[in-house]
Amino acid sequence: MGLFDRLRGDDNPRVAFIGVDGVPYSLLSEHEDRFPNFAAIAEEGTASEISSIVPPESSACWPSLTTGVNPGETGVYGFQDREVGTYDTYVPMGREVQADRVWDRVQDEGLKATVMNVPVTFPPQRNVQRMVSGFLSPDLEKAAYPDDVRDYLEGLDYRIDVNPKLGHEEDKAAFIEDAHETVDARFEAFKHYIEEDDWDLFFGVFMTTDRVNHFLFKDYERDGQYREEFFEFYEKVDDYIGRLREALPEDVTLIVASDHGFTSLDYEVHFNEWLREEGWLSFGTDEPEELGDISDETRAYSFIPGRFYLNLEGREPRGSVPEDEYDDVRDELKADLEALEGPDGKKVVDRVVEKEAAFRGDHDDIAPDLVAIPNKGFDLKSGFKADSEIFTTGPRNGMHSFDDTSLYIDDPDASIGDADLFDIAPTILELLEVEYSRSELDGASLL
Repeated sequence: MGLFDRLRGDDNPRVAFIGVDGVPYSLLSEHEDRFPNFAAIAEEGTASEISSIVPPESSACWPSLTTGVNPGETGVYGFQDREVGTYDTYVPMGREVQADRVWDRVQDEGLKATVMNVPVTFPPQRNVQRMVSGFLSPDLEKAAYPDDVRDYLEGLDYRIDVNPKLGHEEDKAAFIEDAHETVDARFEAFKHYIEEDDWDLFFGVFMTTDRVNHFLFKDYERDGQYREEFFEFYEKVDDYIGRLREALPEDVTLIVASDHGFTSLDYEVHFNEWLREEGWLSFGTDEPEELGDISDETRAYSFIPGRFYLNLEGREPRGSVPEDEYDDVRDELKADLEALEGPDGKKVVDRVVEKEAAFRGDHDDIAPDLVAIPNKGFDLKSGFKADSEIFTTGPRNGMHSFDDTSLYIDDPDASIGDADLFDIAPTILELLEVEYSRSELDGASLL
């Protein structure tokens, strides 16, 4: 019996959320024989594919999943965002998330939360009983709160993330070994604090799944060299999910979810180079390195993944598109994007989403004017160095997808239906009987 059991003497509901970053539902549902623990949750509870958000990028997805609101409310649109009224850019961190996280609401009700390895949570908050920041944290020493957490995790050889540079090697053996060591330590840490902490909400994320997918997903989908190693890694993840489920008291509801899906990558598409060649973007220097190097003749520029901004008068410092031409110019760019074909003759873009259809809130002033959702196989890049080619290949063979996002709820009364990422936070809040206003959130409880 752990400290958790000794301290508990009430009937308050509890929830454990385990994130599996980038894991597609099709992978788990089509191979139930290899992933029996996911299959058991589906059989005894509820499971289905859900939709991610626009854009399906982890730095935007996790703030939305943990708050239940869109990037116009969280203020985070991707790995890189731009300052209002300038061409300056920054990498959003935890403090840039402007909406209440689900664990903030839990703590405000006098309940306790343990939060581990969630992307975009650095620096760790001190209004929760325990937090280890995830992706974008510089190191474990700065990412763990309180100090005794760091001391324990160092003994496990806990890593914030895998070493992605190992994935760039042709021989993936070292990368695969590093992925296993990373997920092993993550599991041990999760199990330890699940059993030892007195929590109402446990919220932990395995991000190594996303890293493995980026470098091995095509091996899985197209029977490549590392297909069996890919399955072996996921069999371990499945085993760890089962063991964490067994470690939970019976009155805890388990939710397992990804933040986006995954598919094979055939081409990286360098959209700022495409914009340059098509006359949308020009640079004021022969060797551009950043957004500030664009010239006042530019009509549009791009950020990853597939975010497009018009160079609008009154909004951008050197804006060239008059406000009264905004709609026409945006429609023109949208049509050009929809018509773009790859080297294989396939359409690059599945659809183009206008900002007002995807974003609303106090922070929509930095929202992209258009977001392109790619067809399978086309990974949308940007970059401000005028690349020699629009379509290239690299060491990554897997890419994010909007669809095929996973959601498993260990509760047969849940109804997933046509759910999306925004529905997870209100579902957790309802399970915990934490009151919230339905109008505050973009999602709705699935119970």
